[in-house]
Amino acid sequence: MPTPTEPKLIAGNANKPLADTIARRMSLYRGVDQAPVEARVERFNDGEIFVEVFENVRGEDMFIIQPTSNPANDNLMELLIISDALRRSSASRITAVIPYFGYARQDRRTKARTPISAKLVANMLTGAGIERVLTMDLHAAQIQGFFDIPVDNLYASPIFALDVKTQFKDQMDELMVVSPDVGGVARARELAKRINAPLSIVDKRREKAGEVAEMTVIGDVKDKICLIVDDICDTAGTLCKAAQVLMDKGAKEVHSYITHGVMSGPAVERVTNSVMKSLVLTDTIQPTKPIQKASNIRIVPTAPIFTQAILNIWNGTSVSSLFEDKTLTPIYESLYQMD
Repeated sequence: MPTPTEPKLIAGNANKPLADTIARRMSLYRGVDQAPVEARVERFNDGEIFVEVFENVRGEDMFIIQPTSNPANDNLMELLIISDALRRSSASRITAVIPYFGYARQDRRTKARTPISAKLVANMLTGAGIERVLTMDLHAAQIQGFFDIPVDNLYASPIFALDVKTQFKDQMDELMVVSPDVGGVARARELAKRINAPLSIVDKRREKAGEVAEMTVIGDVKDKICLIVDDICDTAGTLCKAAQVLMDKGAKEVHSYITHGVMSGPAVERVTNSVMKSLVLTDTIQPTKPIQKASNIRIVPTAPIFTQAILNIWNGTSVSSLFEDKTLTPIYESLYQMD
């Protein structure tokens, strides 16, 4: 049955390289030009955001590509205002492609008189006219329930598994997947299952918020190549300390696979000077020049999986099929040559 609308992309300023790469891949897949819709997203002198869409979008299936990374508030407002502009221009459907969903760490009340900001952001997105959300590795899976619209949460673990099988193809028996805390066990277990590796946990004990007093390794990591798996790397303090603890426990090497490279403050310097042999990030957040120049930081692309997910949403086919190796491997075959 033919689809009555065309998929069209529009990008904010948060991660234009990712948006352009998605557009190129969509053009290749469909055989038609899928360049992002021409628009200007500017600011008045006082910082107010102004959006003007230069192309007709009436009746079109619109996809806004905009992670809400640093500066989180500016990028979030861009996303909301772009959505409002599209809604008032009679777009058929508006899907927010948010590779990194900011405010996701505020998903519950940890103590009295604190907000649940992730829920507030969900309400704002829905109120702006967004009818569907496509994101990757939400910090907490229950955030999907904060929305009254469909949410497709992609996972980086299948991509990381392809990378691991390529980078460590002759050392697979030596691998140990490590969760940097108890809360991330499910994420680490998913990667461990995909590469058929054992699982270890670093148990953190805090005396006060933001300060780790003690780390204990649960599991035998002696002579293992440890792969730390997490969704966010912010200042990298805890990550680098966990890597040092693993080495102190006899690990052969330590590598890290992190979905969202927030990399605030001294993060790049800490990683560069740490015992980690490599830190692998995705490009859900646009890598800064210091990240690109760091000798032990690598970037793996998310454009292939986001492109296919966008096309699947547009034509009404399964998005969860992209979690399976037989579906994901072909769209990454130019990057990973699997035997």
